[in-house]
Amino acid sequence: MVVRNNADLEQNGVPVVKRGPYVMVKPDKEIAEKYAGLMGVKRNEIQNGRLYSFIDEWYGTPYRFGGLDKDGVDCSGLVLLLQLQVYDQPMPRTCAMQVNTIKRKYEDELKEGDLVFFDFDGKQFSHVGVYLQNGYFVHASTRKGVMIARLHDNGIYKFFSRGGSIAEPVYTSQGN
Repeated sequence: MVVRNNADLEQNGVPVVKRGPYVMVKPDKEIAEKYAGLMGVKRNEIQNGRLYSFIDEWYGTPYRFGGLDKDGVDCSGLVLLLQLQVYDQPMPRTCAMQVNTIKRKYEDELKEGDLVFFDFDGKQFSHVGVYLQNGYFVHASTRKGVMIARLHDNGIYKFFSRGGSIAEPVYTSQGN
């Protein structure tokens, strides 16, 4: 499934507030301070108000395989919702399909909004998150729910597979 707009999400029962085409907005002071402290950056380095408001709204939401709401969300569902609501960018629903939407980058080239993929349990591209800055990314952890983690912490880096920016609009293979 590829979600193209709000009508698609509403038809699938996912509550989404349409914010229009992507426009960078400054974050609230409290949100900027909170996430600057968490990631060890200066407050003025937190520039994308839409991104950090989205993260703040979803932070702590439990993990639920196939979930797309505040009762539970999985990693690819979080990425789908984040990309649509923050960047107005449609995404495929599954991690295995999302990896096909990126233009690969070296780790030191990753920028805010880029996708990062991991291979867990011997499965290629079985987990996805969104890179933030200073080595941090947001994802839906199976144990802790939606959270921010350091790419090089907690043994997760050994599972890091690739990262990159979304290359172009995505389409399904069903003739769309």
